[in-house]
Amino acid sequence: MRIALFVLAVFLAIASLLPLVRQQAWWIRAFDFPRLQVFLLGVPTLALIVLFAWPRNAVEWSVAGFLGAALILQGRRIFVYTPLAPRQVLGAEGARPDRSVSLLVANVLMRNRDADRLLAIIRARSPDLILTLEPDAWWAQQLRSIEVDYPHSVKEPLDNRYGMMLHSRLELVEPRVEYLLEEGIPSIHTRVRLPSGDLVWLHGLHPEPPSPTEADSSTPRDAELLIVGREVGKRDAPTIVAGDLNDVAWSHTTTLFQKISGLLDPRRGRGMFNTFHADYVVMRWPLDHVFHSAHFTLVEVAREAAFGSDHFPVFVKLYYQPDAWAAQEELEADENDRDEAKTKIEQAKGGS
Repeated sequence: MRIALFVLAVFLAIASLLPLVRQQAWWIRAFDFPRLQVFLLGVPTLALIVLFAWPRNAVEWSVAGFLGAALILQGRRIFVYTPLAPRQVLGAEGARPDRSVSLLVANVLMRNRDADRLLAIIRARSPDLILTLEPDAWWAQQLRSIEVDYPHSVKEPLDNRYGMMLHSRLELVEPRVEYLLEEGIPSIHTRVRLPSGDLVWLHGLHPEPPSPTEADSSTPRDAELLIVGREVGKRDAPTIVAGDLNDVAWSHTTTLFQKISGLLDPRRGRGMFNTFHADYVVMRWPLDHVFHSAHFTLVEVAREAAFGSDHFPVFVKLYYQPDAWAAQEELEADENDRDEAKTKIEQAKGGS
């Protein structure tokens, strides 16, 4: 048992420290994801070492020390996504219906053929906007039934697991589909006219994940997020960025995206709202995101029920409150952040 504890401690310490390496290889970036799992496994491991396997030599003391430091690192990363932390986005008060906008983000899982459960969620929530990821032609046909209530749409169904569709009951102004970096991986960009007449930018994204079966590095994913983040950061306009970003909320890349874009995360101080994997309780993390500018306060954020996909849908309702920016603190980018973003984008474009 003693040897097993220290071997496990070494593994957990390495799993905690690898994300600090700025290499883009998929097998390194994969350790960005299970921070909560590593933390929850590391705490009892360290406790067992202290209680039953007290270090006897310098090597064992070093292992225990590294594990303790790793747990502090992991704890700091995930703490901001607990209700104990300060909220980055204020709760809305007295939200006017004509300045409120709600959004449902759902990765449907292309091979999933249980559309009825998703349609039931749509009927129950009645969001203003529905962003679906991974729809193919079959899913496009199934969602035609909602188009009486959602007359505005942008459709790019594909059979490569990167299809994307947006259905809206609100007017879409100059919507467009763009392939920012790679053929076959679309994104949706539009302005949405609220009932008040105010225009809100919406960007729907689903970049390629770093994995042995997709991209061998995180460079394309990171660059797509940062291309949009840089565009958003240049304009002072109410903006929402949503989608399955194939990255977790607490990663270095997502934090860099928030700094470059100036967007806020309504989950901070409220919860993780883990959306993937729907089938495995012990292996879940937040992959589906809704970020927004400081022009909005939050009415509600919720993870919806499973519907046959490997992702849970996420529902967010925001209130457009233009003066809210004065009370909501954005993450700020410094020169190093801007240089890093520029380098990542140039690397991706150079390799595309």
